[in-house]
Amino acid sequence: MARQINVALIGNPNTGKTSVFNRLTGLNQQVGNYPGITVEKKQGICKLDRGLKAHIIDLPGTYSLNASSLDESVVIELLLNKNDKDFPDVAIVVADVENLKRNLLLFTQIKDLGIPTILAINMADRMKRKAITVDVEALEEKLETKVVLVSSRKNTGFDDLKKWVVNHSQLSTKPCVNASVIAPEYFGRLKKAFPNQDLYKLWLVITQDVNFGKLERGEVKGIATFKTESESNLKRLQQKETIARYQFINGVLKETLTVDTANAKDFRSRLDRILTHKFWGYVIFFSILLLIFQVIFDWSSYPMDFIDETFANLSEWVKNTLPPGDFTNLLAEGIISGLGGIVIFIPQIAFLFLFIAILEESGYMSRVVFLMDRIMRRFGLSGKSVVPLVSGTACAIPAIMATRNIESWKERLITILVTPFTTCSARLPVYLIIIALVIPEERVLGIFSLQGLTLMFLYLLGFGAAIFSAWLLNKFLKIRSRTFFVVEMPNYKVPMFKNVAITVVEKTKSFVLGAGKIILAISIILWVLASYGPGDFNEASQLVTQQNVSNPLTEEELETKIAAFKLEHSYIGIMGKAIEPAVQPLGYDWKIGIAIVSSFAAREVFVGTLATIYSVGSEEEETIKNRMAAEVNPVLGTPRFNFASGISLLLFYAFAMQCMSTLAVVKKETNSWKWPMWQLFLMSAIAYVVALAAYQFLK
Repeated sequence: MARQINVALIGNPNTGKTSVFNRLTGLNQQVGNYPGITVEKKQGICKLDRGLKAHIIDLPGTYSLNASSLDESVVIELLLNKNDKDFPDVAIVVADVENLKRNLLLFTQIKDLGIPTILAINMADRMKRKAITVDVEALEEKLETKVVLVSSRKNTGFDDLKKWVVNHSQLSTKPCVNASVIAPEYFGRLKKAFPNQDLYKLWLVITQDVNFGKLERGEVKGIATFKTESESNLKRLQQKETIARYQFINGVLKETLTVDTANAKDFRSRLDRILTHKFWGYVIFFSILLLIFQVIFDWSSYPMDFIDETFANLSEWVKNTLPPGDFTNLLAEGIISGLGGIVIFIPQIAFLFLFIAILEESGYMSRVVFLMDRIMRRFGLSGKSVVPLVSGTACAIPAIMATRNIESWKERLITILVTPFTTCSARLPVYLIIIALVIPEERVLGIFSLQGLTLMFLYLLGFGAAIFSAWLLNKFLKIRSRTFFVVEMPNYKVPMFKNVAITVVEKTKSFVLGAGKIILAISIILWVLASYGPGDFNEASQLVTQQNVSNPLTEEELETKIAAFKLEHSYIGIMGKAIEPAVQPLGYDWKIGIAIVSSFAAREVFVGTLATIYSVGSEEEETIKNRMAAEVNPVLGTPRFNFASGISLLLFYAFAMQCMSTLAVVKKETNSWKWPMWQLFLMSAIAYVVALAAYQFLK
């Protein structure tokens, strides 16, 4: 059996840490949360020599071990706890070759913890173009560690990096800077009180509470005495420590690094002036959004049609091949139809993640954050709130988790409360199928698709609702708070195909598997509820035949009427009829009502629910879209999904609370049921009123 060692991948934001992680692990990685804390962690396996495997954990980006947010505190908590199952045998600190001075601050802190540490200088392929020279041997001597030049883009240096991971026991653990020199008397008392403890670890335990607030950790007995030191004095000592470290780093780099980046900075500044311009910056950003939504509809139409027809054919094949009975009907009408309702949207969701990954990889997304800060500040948010709002286009749950890097509680709470307004990928299937049914396939100026423009409007509507809600909350929430917005502008770069591909595959897989489990379970439940019923359900054939004695029907027409009668008198039909009076004013029938209620488990379940309901008792080989288009309002004789009811549905889902999981994570993040309950009530009320007004006006 192969041995396994723990490797911590640590670095500042924007050093290419994710690229290094992807090179080491490929697709052999998984995403989860740190125990007890909703901060995302990525981990993967890398095969090394001598039957050895490395369990690599990609820690959240941090500038130093002086944490100011929950995601940064995760790094310190792991590095201070030797009993943690993920405690690293070796740490790899990833540094950007163009920002080596700043990156080395974190490196010296980690090395001073006594953990074998390798310095991986990334983006080495840019050194020649940027006129950067590093004397690697001299740098290794000064830092007393192994320095490896790597390039994620060119895939160079990784064999050497893996070799030193295997031989990590040969690395020196001698500190770079003796922290006790900043206050000999204070550290002397600390050493005297705890003679068997590492001084620098004790110092970090003491200062983290000052930086961040009480963290859950196994405290050293008696350490509280040293926390009585005034906060201002501890902060002053931290500043002295930082100065001492930078004095050491300056001395090291003076002898080992030469750099001339004037030309590169000049090009970057010229590009930044355009992309962050107070007028053209917004024009460029919204033009990119428009292009994305046009492509989502135009490029994905062919694979979507293929998937839709494939599932319809598969359902029909199962019915014709397997013996008749409940199991065959469950498979064909419940499971296959339900799953078809989500798999059909894989192309569009993959395209959405593709463009988001490209924007992030290129460095443009940081410019968007900076650009939007100008708007955010007027509504009681900071520019950091843009990250959750933008990432909310993928899923609200990790987006709400991402608020943990917002220091101000008021700004963080407001961001948590308004993030569910942004259109997540789970809403995308609902939008796409409804838009395809009620918005004509026409183009404006022969270029822009009306369907693409409608989708973009819905995204902007959700973002606008979030901003307006934030403004209201900022007025009504009486919480005093003030912070300053700081964001780093990374260098522009051509996105790496491998990184983009891994992101698209992992995000799409996560979406499909996560939604697939829920849809499979709900599809089975719905099929059972729609296939069985009390009383008249069991007498359907006789009752329908008697009702049509005077009106002779063909065998096919009679079977259709019997299937419709059974569905209406099934358990799900009875439940749907009970809630129909509440949804009828919005232009919906009981079937849509059931789909709305079941979609509270997950928004994408809406389409799968209708696909299951419409499939029960159907003998025809039809796609989901065709079945929905064929639905008729029996009172008016018009299509059930017409322009008025379609717009009503789109607006309902634009404003309604997303799902149970979102409510659960809001409760966890706010540590109270008060805020998620207010969210659920107010967002549902807004969704209902807006949808009602839209239908009554448009019908």
